[in-house]
Amino acid sequence: MISFIGNRPAIQIGPYQVLDYDTAWLDDALHRAARAADHEDFPLVSEIRSGVEMYLEHKCALRLLHLEELFERMRKMLVKIGCERIAEKLEPLAPPLTISLVEAASSAGNGFELAFFENIRAELTVLHRAGAEIIRFTELRECTLILRGEKKWNKRCESLLAEIQAFLKACDHEVGLAKLSIEA
Repeated sequence: MISFIGNRPAIQIGPYQVLDYDTAWLDDALHRAARAADHEDFPLVSEIRSGVEMYLEHKCALRLLHLEELFERMRKMLVKIGCERIAEKLEPLAPPLTISLVEAASSAGNGFELAFFENIRAELTVLHRAGAEIIRFTELRECTLILRGEKKWNKRCESLLAEIQAFLKACDHEVGLAKLSIEA
């Protein structure tokens, strides 16, 4: 059985689902929309966030909610309270994501590092377009062993791990993520 935090639905972001999330990222999205609408002093951010939390925990019958659908509901809420300009500027912003690289390495296969790197680049682009800005990558050592086709860690693995880390950092800048963290 899957346990949902505070009875909130999972949030679908691209091909990923986030189950364990707080709602601080909603504040960021609302503040950005207010700034873009020239309403720096928008005082209702915490009230709107509370309303969204109430919806997610008590009114949403869905177990899976697409990020874009959530933001469309937030836009409608903003329009209802007379904040059309802010609603127009509200862009989807995803909660922080954690992604294991094991699946990407397994699907690329032993010796196909180029496919692995291209798949990760494409995935990061899709995630960024979907609103993801904070991504944490995990299981890099396991991923490296799969790509090298090794059972034990060696110098070749160390070399590939360094390449993967450098690649992810370069993608961070290329794609425009706010924060990317790498856990070997």
